[in-house]
Amino acid sequence: MKKILITRKLLSSCEDKAKKTFDASLNLNDELYSQKRLIELSKKHDGILSALTDKLDAKTINQLPDTVKIISNFAVGFGNIDLEAAKQKGIVVTNTPEVLTDATAEIGVLLILGACRRAAEGIERARKGGWIWSADLLIGKQLTGARLGILGMGRIGQKIAKVAKSLGMVIHYHNRSRLIQEKEQGANYHDNLKDLMKVSDVLSICCPASKETINMINKDTIEYLPKGAVVTNVARGDIVEDEAMIDALNRRKVYAVGLDVYKNEPNLNPGYLNHPSAFILPHVGSATKETRTAMANLAIDNLDEFFRTGNCINKVN
Repeated sequence: MKKILITRKLLSSCEDKAKKTFDASLNLNDELYSQKRLIELSKKHDGILSALTDKLDAKTINQLPDTVKIISNFAVGFGNIDLEAAKQKGIVVTNTPEVLTDATAEIGVLLILGACRRAAEGIERARKGGWIWSADLLIGKQLTGARLGILGMGRIGQKIAKVAKSLGMVIHYHNRSRLIQEKEQGANYHDNLKDLMKVSDVLSICCPASKETINMINKDTIEYLPKGAVVTNVARGDIVEDEAMIDALNRRKVYAVGLDVYKNEPNLNPGYLNHPSAFILPHVGSATKETRTAMANLAIDNLDEFFRTGNCINKVN
């Protein structure tokens, strides 16, 4: 039976599945392993079921024991893993795409609604009490007729577009390539970022993280947005240059932000705390029982398929 290191605590049903399939070393206290500790624990293991919180950079990967042949990442992304270093060491990397689509898209829509309708401010006033209703109390932005720009029209972007369209929003998007008409669902395609941002009353960031997308939303590109635009991010924190976004909030160039992801998680840039219009969540895009179960089970299946057949369901390197 293959020996697997599972770096974070999973839901109990998933841990039971892992124990039936492998000789699984569990993280019962859900400890955040340091890179040094992860290297030590991986000795005499054949594979690792990792999480986004595990920083598997080139230095760490090069120190993993030669017994480790696969890293199955418990995430749709793989920005925490140096794919080239893993490839050079002969380690296969897999992820868990597709199963997160619905849950993450739901959070994407929540970010749009929360930022546009000043939900953070409303929650704060309701908790404090003593508020007095008035005709201009917490006036926000209505979605009906607003233009939604989706940066990255993959599975999640398409689901957000479908829901937003039902709310009366007009959908625009930018992708590396145009979708077929059936998947576009009447959305307007822009072949460059500038043109998309110019028509985005609300910008929803859904593109995968890559070297090309780091700080894509920066002090220059933010200026393409209409004054008073709303920006939401359900993808990866590295895509947004925080200081530029905070400056845009200060200048009211950007009306509000809705973030489920941000740089240096879990440590939010304190500049956002000065803005009651910042609607911030702690990276909970996939946080439903159904989705987290499906993610873990797929990560386990990726390992099982590799060891049984030598093939990979969701290989990324």
